[in-house]
Amino acid sequence: MSDTASLSSARRRKKDDFYTQLSDIENELRYYKHHFQGKVVYCNCDDPRVSNFFEYFSKNFEHLGLKKLVTTCYRNQQRDLFSRHDCERAIYLEYFGDQDGNRVPDAHEIEVKHLKGDGDFRNAECIELLKEADIVVTNPPFSLFRPYMAQLMEYEKVFLIIGNMNAVTYKEIFPLIKADRHRLWFGPSISSGDREFGVPDHYPLTDASYRIDSNGKKYVRGAPG
Repeated sequence: MSDTASLSSARRRKKDDFYTQLSDIENELRYYKHHFQGKVVYCNCDDPRVSNFFEYFSKNFEHLGLKKLVTTCYRNQQRDLFSRHDCERAIYLEYFGDQDGNRVPDAHEIEVKHLKGDGDFRNAECIELLKEADIVVTNPPFSLFRPYMAQLMEYEKVFLIIGNMNAVTYKEIFPLIKADRHRLWFGPSISSGDREFGVPDHYPLTDASYRIDSNGKKYVRGAPG
């Protein structure tokens, strides 16, 4: 890869570093409790060490009646100025619920496993995890939204995405909403432009709408540019 191409790729990844807030996950997922009973949930674009999706499902595992929770995330192999990945190998986590009765997902109850590849959702080992899943829930990288959705459709997966509303305007996505509302629809809590996404400390706040909270955490409203 040329230096220019690498830099361009890095910028796209930087713009993909948008993290869904726990409150938004809670507001949307409360409408679907009965769908999760006995299901395997797969969050395949989520660093389990920082993902609010993992936090939500692990802490509500028994409440939702889940069978298993699996999370994977992309481990960037490119060393460039936008990279902040400090783990040498991609990992995934499996959680089967509380084992000691304290109703808390303790570290010893969470199985940490290594992936052979970089954790990209398109890799064979991640696809095998996808095949085992009943429901996929995440906020996928905005720059890869089209291939991500195509994969979900190919494997006929039930899914819930809390992410960028601009994606519904894509020519591949809007017809799915318009023609088949039983397959793809807007969630009850979703309104255009009302979401704030957390961004990494190194994210440049050049967007029109952003804020920094009292703890110094950065948030931007809406979608990546």
